[in-house]
Amino acid sequence: MFNQSMPQPTFYMLKCEVPKNPNFPKPACVTAENRDLFQYMAGKIMEKGIMGAVQPVQSGCLNRCSLGPVMLIEPGHFMYVGLNKEKIDKIIDEHIMGGTPVEEFLIPKEAWSEALSIEQALKMAGR
Repeated sequence: MFNQSMPQPTFYMLKCEVPKNPNFPKPACVTAENRDLFQYMAGKIMEKGIMGAVQPVQSGCLNRCSLGPVMLIEPGHFMYVGLNKEKIDKIIDEHIMGGTPVEEFLIPKEAWSEALSIEQALKMAGR
């Protein structure tokens, strides 16, 4: 039995870590040029002393490959695209620490509509 309470993180930062497959034609979020972005992000979170409140997560594909590298911040379904180190710095400073999403780095509205409900997913699956 676990007796000690552990607080939940305030934010989860899910960074796509799917590498480029030479046999697959679509773009990928991890290339030779940007493969260090997750470690950079985790290091910045530690450097700022907010690791307990912010949980960096290496994720699988977030299905926005052509806009990558991408990262999803929860809560709120905030999808950031075209990441680089400077953008990560600004996202941590302004969104995570300051509470204001960085609008110019968010996915375009036409590429990120409202969340799909369970009922909609079942209907699409023919169930």
